[in-house]
Amino acid sequence: MELSGARVLVVGGTGVLGAMMATALVDRGARVVVTGRDEGRLATIAAAVGTEPIRLDVVDDQACAAAVASAVDQLGGLDGLVVATGVPAFGPAVETDPAVAEELFAVNTLGPMSLVRAAAPHLAERDDHDGFVAVLSAILADLPTNQMAEYSASKSALSAWLDVLRRENRRQFAVLDVRPPHLDTGLSDHPLAGTAPKLPDPLAGQVVVDTMVRAIEQGAHEITWDPKAKELTIS
Repeated sequence: MELSGARVLVVGGTGVLGAMMATALVDRGARVVVTGRDEGRLATIAAAVGTEPIRLDVVDDQACAAAVASAVDQLGGLDGLVVATGVPAFGPAVETDPAVAEELFAVNTLGPMSLVRAAAPHLAERDDHDGFVAVLSAILADLPTNQMAEYSASKSALSAWLDVLRRENRRQFAVLDVRPPHLDTGLSDHPLAGTAPKLPDPLAGQVVVDTMVRAIEQGAHEITWDPKAKELTIS
């Protein structure tokens, strides 16, 4: 896809990765609207990209639909959706508080699904079928990990849903599932519950962002982590 002039909604723009992604898209010439929960950081990144911010908590289905509608109004349409939201939790599977499990799935799985559903009709309006959805799941979708059972399950469910979405809408818009390894964004320092176990050395978030931009431009389907080569792979 040609990003110059593209109209893109970035959800999770107040997070480290989301903010970098919004900036990278603007650098490519895209027009970007950002959402987030932190009003202070949201105002800063929105000012940097030159559009009005949209405050959003993705656990609210109606708010997700309203955020997409607001972005469409600002941009005059929608060519792309980037979802860079997520929250971790750690601890043994049998000890997980049901409320924690519910919030993990609300944020990591159901929220992105709601956003894509709201955005899909607008993306499908393009005559060239060159719109895109790019969603951050995680390496946990490929490698479910001890002490992260529910976290892994929420990301696996999202990845499976994106796979079906891609097949069902292959003639309408591209679907990119981004499954990076542990990153240097500090996400694991703010879990819903528990303490992170020993994790591998983090990959720089900027590497993921640069790879996502290339993958979107190529109309790719997946970004995965090759543990042997220690690099991201676009397919």
